[in-house]
Amino acid sequence: MPGPRYYDFAGVLNSPHQRGVLLGLLRRELLRNWREPGEAVHGALLFILIATIFPFATEPTSAALGEFAVGIVWVAAMVAATLSLDGLFRADFHDGSLELMATSGASLALVGIGKAGAHYLTAWLPIALLAGLASLMFGVSVGMIGVVVASLLVAGLSISLIGTPISALTVGLRGSGMLLALLILPLYIPLLIFGASAAVSFGQHRGAAAEFYFLAGYLALALTIAPWATAAAIRIRLS
Repeated sequence: MPGPRYYDFAGVLNSPHQRGVLLGLLRRELLRNWREPGEAVHGALLFILIATIFPFATEPTSAALGEFAVGIVWVAAMVAATLSLDGLFRADFHDGSLELMATSGASLALVGIGKAGAHYLTAWLPIALLAGLASLMFGVSVGMIGVVVASLLVAGLSISLIGTPISALTVGLRGSGMLLALLILPLYIPLLIFGASAAVSFGQHRGAAAEFYFLAGYLALALTIAPWATAAAIRIRLS
C-alpha cells in the first residue's frame, strides 16, 4: 500500500511509520555528521577565517570595526552555512540512498525536514555559538551579543529549511556549489537585514521585537513551503 503523498501534511504527521522515518533519518544524519564532520567543520573554519581576517582591513582601534561588527558576523555566518549546504544530499545521491528514499513510500517532505534539522544542529548551531565569541572579539557589548546569538539561532532554522530544497535541486550538477550560492544567497538577504538590525536596534535602545517578529514570520513561511519544495526538488533530480 503506498505511503502518504508528500504534500499530505496531516496524513504524514498522523502516520507512526512516517514519524519513525523522520526520527530515523535525523538520527542517521547526526551520526553521519559525527563520524564524518567534514562539511560542518569546514563551515565553522570558514566562519572563523572570515571573522579573523576582516579586522586586518581596519586599524585595531578603529571605531568602524565595532560599528560594522554585527554585519561582519552575519555575512560570515551565511557564507559559511552556504558552504556546508553543498554536501547535504551529495552522499545520498551518489550511493543511491536518495532514490531508495523516493521509492520506499517515505514522505520526501519529512526527508527535507530531517535534512534541515540535521544541518541546523551540526552546521549552523556551532556557527551561531562561534558568532558570540567573534562579537566579543570585536568589542560588542554583552547585551548585544545575546541578541546577535538569539537572532542567529532563530534565523538559522529558516536558513537550513530554505537551503535544503536548493541543495537537493543542485546535487550532482557540475559546479553545484557556485550554483547553490547564486540561488540561495538572495533568499537570505531579508534574514541578513532584519537579523543584523535586531542587534543594532537593541544597541540603540529601540528594542528588537519587530525584527524578531519578522524572523519568526519568515520561519513560518519557510516551514510551510520548504519541505514540499524539497520533495519536488528530489523528484526532479531523480527523474
